[in-house]
Amino acid sequence: MMRLTVLSIAALCTAATAAQSVELPTRKAGLWELKMLRPGGTTPEVTMQHCTDEATDKQMTANFSPMAKQNCSKNDTTQTATGYVTDSVCSFGGATLTSHSEITGDFNVGYAMKVISSSDKPVAAGVPADSTVMLEAKWLGACAADQRPGDIVMPGGFRMNIKDMEKLKGLLPKQ
Repeated sequence: MMRLTVLSIAALCTAATAAQSVELPTRKAGLWELKMLRPGGTTPEVTMQHCTDEATDKQMTANFSPMAKQNCSKNDTTQTATGYVTDSVCSFGGATLTSHSEITGDFNVGYAMKVISSSDKPVAAGVPADSTVMLEAKWLGACAADQRPGDIVMPGGFRMNIKDMEKLKGLLPKQ
């Protein structure tokens, strides 16, 4: 479950931060609730909280953009009348992942992201080759006193900080 969640976060972050020709807006500083759901899947909805600020969002872009450049042969982001669309073809864990992402909403209040992806082979046990992941994000207010920008609180209270990228990279499948 943890590996699947980390893979989903990596895929969503890559889709969300991969903008080369169009830069996505920076989210409002504070505490964001993120709900990930795989419609029709057996994986339960995952709700987490992410404390962020402008510098953290920019660091996420800086951290994931090299991964996207290194692993993706295609990574196109465009602005539409309703939001943003990203199309990518990336290699992770020896598999080629093709994805189409649609992002709508307001990065100050709440936004939604739908990622439709297809892999040429299983990325991890229990992860279907074709999947749809929905992300709903809403701004809750200021971060808690014991949180620092980058903190993510996962189900069960597991806590990590997105700034500690080496820990996250260690959970991704090896090529």
